[in-house]
Amino acid sequence: MQGMMMMRPLSIISILAYAAEAHPGAGIVSVRTEGDIHRETYAEAYGRTAQLAQGLAGLGVQPGDRVATLAWNGYRHFELYYAVSGMGAVCHTINPRLSAEQMLYIIGHAGDTVLFTDLTFVPILNALRDQLPAGLRLVVMTDRAHMPEGDFLCYEDLLDGQPESYDWPDLPEETAAGLCYTSGTTGHPKGALYSHRSTVLHAMSLAITLPKSLHEGARILPVVPMFHVNSWGLPYAAPLVGASLVMPGAKLDGESLFTLMDAEKVSASWGVPTVWLGLNAEIAKQGRPPEGLRQVVIGGSAAPRSMIEGFEKAGIDVCHAWGMTEMSPVGTHGQLSASMPGLSFKEKMDLKQKQGRRVYGVDLKIVDEDGNRLPHDGKAAGELYVRGNAIISGYFNNAEASAQAIDAEGWFGTGDVASIDPDGFLSIQDRAKDLIKSGGEWISSIDLENIAMAHPAVANCAVIAVPHPKWDERPLLVVVCAGDTRPELAEIHEMMLEHMAKWQLPDDMVFVDELPLTATGKVSKLTLRWQFADHSLPG
Repeated sequence: MQGMMMMRPLSIISILAYAAEAHPGAGIVSVRTEGDIHRETYAEAYGRTAQLAQGLAGLGVQPGDRVATLAWNGYRHFELYYAVSGMGAVCHTINPRLSAEQMLYIIGHAGDTVLFTDLTFVPILNALRDQLPAGLRLVVMTDRAHMPEGDFLCYEDLLDGQPESYDWPDLPEETAAGLCYTSGTTGHPKGALYSHRSTVLHAMSLAITLPKSLHEGARILPVVPMFHVNSWGLPYAAPLVGASLVMPGAKLDGESLFTLMDAEKVSASWGVPTVWLGLNAEIAKQGRPPEGLRQVVIGGSAAPRSMIEGFEKAGIDVCHAWGMTEMSPVGTHGQLSASMPGLSFKEKMDLKQKQGRRVYGVDLKIVDEDGNRLPHDGKAAGELYVRGNAIISGYFNNAEASAQAIDAEGWFGTGDVASIDPDGFLSIQDRAKDLIKSGGEWISSIDLENIAMAHPAVANCAVIAVPHPKWDERPLLVVVCAGDTRPELAEIHEMMLEHMAKWQLPDDMVFVDELPLTATGKVSKLTLRWQFADHSLPG
């Protein structure tokens, strides 16, 4: 027997329509590339989104067409998120930190028809102009007064004179809405093609899971970029609950973030660990956190325990999360349950250092090398697989990669090695490719990094495997110093011996001015392995 309820398709534009009506006081604050600060309510954004859709239709954009963006976090980028998907086209966000080769590949692979760019990235497009697909139209996201020279269309001209209403089509909820490519550290980048259904369900899941960040009246600063995996879903979840978005634009250094957070009374901010290193340094310099900041959500890569403890001691709640581009992206959250009273600070930090528990709609399993399921006992470790309504069933126009990613039961293989305890807390041991196999035994680079980061002379670090004639691989610690003082390896070893076996400790330590980053702001261990491939270990 089936229920007798109406079936209305889930649609992205319905989120903004709801926010415009239900949360008229909330909206978007943006640091613009033009140099000033722009403010608009969700109601105003909804009207401009309709004007933009009219302009896109005037350019001939059809349902299913891919419309690319090369832009910072800002109100115009937000408007594109809703206008493009609302009219039935696909919003393809491009990471400007990709190499020229990767950028050209994904523009061609996606089949983009129009590309919107912020002023910052006009030089990139000018340099690639002769290699861009024929017929690709370029729109600069600014007004007529700030337009650069060249064959570009003007964003504000597309909106000028258009009606502030649009006959949004009733689309099947499985209709493609967004396209985001992995950073492609090995091989070509692969495309995750999101649907209206997956995007709305992901936003709802965030809204019910992270109330400390997402609630009516909250002011959230997404440092995580809109050009990668939907800014972790914040452009959809925030309007849904009536939270305002404070968009930082291109200024992501610690001082700029602190100043903006302080001025706008930001209550929560989301981003990767490399960003928080800069903010923590500015907090130490100022002797206080930004006024009003109550929570940071840290994801993208494992957060060092010292970073988590630093925020918590400053009165800022840390939610350690985990996810992937292929998961829309949030898969787990680190919010402690109200049923966990009386925990000591150490016990809380022990839990918050883990990657947290699954969000609603995400299932987790770990398997051994033969694909057999392992128990969630906190001891067994295996490759992590996931499934859910906001997780890809395959890659866009890539049958080979799709076949490799999905197992016989229809679960997606993450490439992470993890354990899950009886309470559901996920612990990522490492990326499978970043584990160090020494004498047939595995060593977690993440565990070593977390301990080393607690040393006061270590600003940042990474542990990689280097070849060894007897043990196959041994750990090498790569350190960025916090000041002029270099720590001794013996000091680091002494700290690590409280938690690790002696054979697991790094054989050597080297110093660099900075760690190389991937296009998504994570430490590029692939680059470090190339850089130190010929490093000679002591003895």
